Amino acid sequence: MNVYAASLLISVPVVALAQNPVSLPSMTVYSTRVANQSPAVTFAMPVSTLRFEPLVDVQARNLAEGQADVTLRGGIFENTAFQVGGVTLSDPQTGHYLAELPVAPAMLLTPEIRTGADLALGATNATVGAVAFAWRPVQTGGTLGIALGQDRLKRGEIYQGYSAASSPGASKYGMDVALAHSEADGSVPFGEHEFDRVNVRLQRSRADSQTDLFGGYQHKRFGWPNLYTPFNSNETENLETTLFALNHRSSFGAGQFVEAGAYHRRNKDDYAFNRFAPLGVVHPFQHTTWISGAAVSGRGNWEEFSLGARAEVFADEIKSTSLTFGRFHTRTVSKVAVVPERTWTESDGTRTTLKVGVSAEDSNHDGGSCSPIVSAVREFPGAPWHRIDFSYAKTSQVPTYTALNSNATAGLFRGNPNLGRETSHAFEVGSAATINGWKARGAIFWRRDKALVDWTFRRGVTARTANAVDVDVTGAELVVRRSWSTCDVIVGYTALTKDPNYRGAAVDASFYALNYARHRLTAALIARLGDGFELRVDNVARVQAANLLRTVGGDDALTTSVGLSYRPLGWKRVEFSLCADNLWNSRFQDVPSVPAARRQISFGTAIGW
Repeated sequence: MNVYAASLLISVPVVALAQNPVSLPSMTVYSTRVANQSPAVTFAMPVSTLRFEPLVDVQARNLAEGQADVTLRGGIFENTAFQVGGVTLSDPQTGHYLAELPVAPAMLLTPEIRTGADLALGATNATVGAVAFAWRPVQTGGTLGIALGQDRLKRGEIYQGYSAASSPGASKYGMDVALAHSEADGSVPFGEHEFDRVNVRLQRSRADSQTDLFGGYQHKRFGWPNLYTPFNSNETENLETTLFALNHRSSFGAGQFVEAGAYHRRNKDDYAFNRFAPLGVVHPFQHTTWISGAAVSGRGNWEEFSLGARAEVFADEIKSTSLTFGRFHTRTVSKVAVVPERTWTESDGTRTTLKVGVSAEDSNHDGGSCSPIVSAVREFPGAPWHRIDFSYAKTSQVPTYTALNSNATAGLFRGNPNLGRETSHAFEVGSAATINGWKARGAIFWRRDKALVDWTFRRGVTARTANAVDVDVTGAELVVRRSWSTCDVIVGYTALTKDPNYRGAAVDASFYALNYARHRLTAALIARLGDGFELRVDNVARVQAANLLRTVGGDDALTTSVGLSYRPLGWKRVEFSLCADNLWNSRFQDVPSVPAARRQISFGTAIGW
């Protein structure tokens, strides 16, 4: 469904960006640039609205909520960081599990996409971009939603929040809980899923500060043909993810703040290449990772000068039945960034801000990297074309254990224990404008990725191999939006070109680095039809780079998700929804050789209080 879960939880006007807002029922908004806030097939996860986010390309296997590679600006699945509160969450085994965040979206604010200088200062162990979530303030209220659909889909979700202060002006104390379950047979044979999630959060807040203590658990079992390999096998995945997090943020006005956080995450992965293999060999790939980390960041002002700073460290460990061929199974990664800035304000209000800083990243098993951070912004308040900006940043990250510890000479996944630190140099020029009610933000960027770890294919070899590649990426992106009293329209466009160099390695095709959209267009429509009806439509059209591993569906595709909701005029807290994902039944393979999920339709109802 599009909005069945978490509707009516927290009042966020859907026309908040309109020039002349009107009074409408409220709903929880997980992303302001996406129409359908929840998927048709399972309950909403943090990755759900990224499927149609103009600045993000999600390459899904089965459901995006099952397994999804989240890429930004032509990067690959391991180049994107995920942040919740003040910390960067990671998965040391593989970037395929970076989006495994066992958190109900109702507990999070809308995601922010960070690139360039903002990435270099704001996240750790990522070279292209970050998806950053902040903790949502708890409010008293709740919702219960259920849904049924094709392929014996059954889904249910409940959320309850409570917040109160002992006296006016005193600290507020809150608590919220969320439970969710979904199961279905799947849109293709052997594509079933069963997902569960449990969340509990405690919160203390004042007007200028918020502290959150969170515990979450998520269990996902699902199958899919060719889930990770192109060798015509019915594969399965069994994931258990546990997350504990503590976060505090205090604000001091004028952009000044201090934020500190700590977390512990465990991810248990039981992967089967052949679900029908004889007992004893059906699950030869079992991995458990632990990662614990802490970070502190802040920004302070002194007259026309400001200083932004961040420090983060995390330690990880893996135990595996197959990732045993590398040099180590524990690692510590750290980063410190300091970025001074100065702002000049002219008599007409025009502002120029210059940032020049540096970051230092290190690991106890890899050489460190010292990187410059430069940003210049010129703003013209009140003018139609109100912002021009430039940034340059160098970022780096270390490879995951799947690449480092897989057998280099045998098996389905062939690694390289000598892979080293990956680096990226990124230049960006951007601007923003508001013209005749249309809001626009665009950027042109160029990036050089060095020693990027890609997984490649060679004819005659029944395996995928980890290879280092140098890639030059050139691109442009644009997002425009307009809101009226009866509808909202958001359109995004991204163009990319790549020039790879595999350093002499024998490569016939790439699963990731060369799996990108040369042109990608998104279009979202939210239409308020009156009498309690609302139509939400998301579209992604793409012209994909050719790839010999893509066996079905071609290199061009149009994917559409549609949701129709109805709130009876006398029952504003009740909603009925009908939703369809992959409306045109596209067979396009997001990841080459991985079959696409087919069209799926569901019907649900929700009640809020």
